[in-house]
Amino acid sequence: MKSYKKNYIGKGTQVENMDIVKVTLKVEEILKHKHEFEGSEYITLEVARMQHADKFGRSHTAYVTTTEEIVEEKAKRKTSEK
Repeated sequence: MKSYKKNYIGKGTQVENMDIVKVTLKVEEILKHKHEFEGSEYITLEVARMQHADKFGRSHTAYVTTTEEIVEEKAKRKTSEK
């Protein structure tokens, strides 16, 4: 069974009076999530509105979703409990 994990990589703000969100990301962090498809490298990320703006006025967050196998995690927990 797969589980989805959000890896937060940056934050942003909505441009006033426009449907544009300006996001700032660290290059080192975003490059960790690059993947290859048909010989080209890509980075897929998601931008979502936060429930409340942070103390710097940033209203959106950017993240990369990865999948993890839950079965492996349960097996590790059982082994460590023994």
